[in-house]
Amino acid sequence: MIIHIPMKPISETDLILNEDGSAYHLNLLPGEVADTIITVGDQDRVADVSKYFDSIELIKGKREFITHTGYIGNKRISVVSTGIGTDNIDIVLNELDALVNINFETRLPHPQLKKLNVIRIGTSGAVQPDIAVDSLLVSSAAFGLDTLGSFYRQRYTDYESELIESFTSLFTGKQTLNPYFAAADDRLMDLLAQGIQQGITLTAPGFYSPQARQVRANSAIPNLMEIIAGFNAGNLRITNLEMETAGIYDLAKILGHRAISFNVILANRANNQFSRNPKMIMDNYIRQLIDKISGIL
Repeated sequence: MIIHIPMKPISETDLILNEDGSAYHLNLLPGEVADTIITVGDQDRVADVSKYFDSIELIKGKREFITHTGYIGNKRISVVSTGIGTDNIDIVLNELDALVNINFETRLPHPQLKKLNVIRIGTSGAVQPDIAVDSLLVSSAAFGLDTLGSFYRQRYTDYESELIESFTSLFTGKQTLNPYFAAADDRLMDLLAQGIQQGITLTAPGFYSPQARQVRANSAIPNLMEIIAGFNAGNLRITNLEMETAGIYDLAKILGHRAISFNVILANRANNQFSRNPKMIMDNYIRQLIDKISGIL
């Protein structure tokens, strides 16, 4: 005999809603977000994406979280700004999932769960000398140096555990880190990443010392860039640094969504080069990726 234990509604402090019933931070109601979502870090970049929509049905925002939902032809797409860092990714991915997979009135998950396509278009810095400034790179997977992954139950394959152990072993003595690892969605890689250079992305918990930048404060890991660039596991290497991808990949995997991250390489840390025209370069890749996304998904 099978006994079904009723699921308890999610509490008002676990899933906080605004007075109008919208998600607390994103300020969105169920139905206001599309199944295909482009994420950008900069809230000003939302309009740089949605200007290529044929029509816009919704513009809403709260704090740094701005959403435009509209259409390209018959394809409904949302673009959402996340702000910087995986602490914001924790908010955005959980609330996007709640918007499509939880009944806000009963506070219970829907019987049939929906899979979102989450597509990051962001900026990044290369750590390998052969990766050109102003090029586009897709993250096949990502290591997270932030602590987000430590707060969620992880399930790694033996191969993923070996990669994490191999990377962690490069940090010796007091240089202790607890990285997590997650890969891009296979289907989105097959559909959208063909012909684009790929690599493992390192997601850092900060912009300066956590990405081996030296301004005035002294780094506790002065050889961090050498460690990052020197990591090698078979034919895999770390190619670039940024601040969101590992969190997106990890939460997408845990929540059952699909995710892929495109990185516009505006800097090459190995060569100390920075893009001469970052706004134009970003706009070119946004247009190319919008065309690809709307034509395939």
